[in-house]
Amino acid sequence: MLLCAGLLHAAPSQADVIDNIVKSGTVKIGVFMDYPPFGSIGPDMKPIGYDIDMAVIIGKALNAKVELVQVTGDNRMAYLAGHKVDLLLSVGQTPERAKVIDFSDAYAPYYLAVFGGKKLAVKSEGDLAGKTISVARGTLEDLSITKVAPESANIKRFDDPNGAISAFLSGQAQMMVVGNDVGATIMEKNPSTSLEQKFQLFSSPDHVGQNKNEPRLMKKVNDAIVQAKKDGSLDKLSKKWLHVPLPANL
Repeated sequence: MLLCAGLLHAAPSQADVIDNIVKSGTVKIGVFMDYPPFGSIGPDMKPIGYDIDMAVIIGKALNAKVELVQVTGDNRMAYLAGHKVDLLLSVGQTPERAKVIDFSDAYAPYYLAVFGGKKLAVKSEGDLAGKTISVARGTLEDLSITKVAPESANIKRFDDPNGAISAFLSGQAQMMVVGNDVGATIMEKNPSTSLEQKFQLFSSPDHVGQNKNEPRLMKKVNDAIVQAKKDGSLDKLSKKWLHVPLPANL
């Protein structure tokens, strides 16, 4: 008993991430820098995007300076596990990831959608009858539109997303199926197309990812997201970067 008591007494209490953030005054947030409009490098060589603005919101909630850490799809989970970052942005929630990290509430919409010119009267799957739609072959976009399109819809499949986008921009297709991030970027770069989102398909919103068993940090982040929804900050970010209001069901 004395040995056990001694071991228990000797075991140090491990500070959690929120303690480290308070002590250092800095929160390290992993973001993509090649993923517009969520994160990219602007003309002045400074990071810009939805996630960059979201990082500022989180930093204010934690009363901490934000240190943006550039991550990639390959290294970001390792960065989080190795404490090179405290939080990750633009994380889709999956059962596999849930085994190793925790997720905040959703803070940004990510989904596939049908896009087309504003003059084209399309609001739902049924309106695709007789229309031409471009899509990248064999992708989730392809599977999603094939599942809902009427038989008379003409789905033109291309070898890659750029081919599908080029087909739409050149007039070979009346609509295209891409992610809302891609659609927003095309709207920004090609205003003459009068592009708009017609309706959504598959949805997988973005969450803040963090290491497991950090409830105090999770509460701070979730509180920040709730407040940003309540005060309209997230709606402003969605309109600014994605060119659509924040979905009511996010």
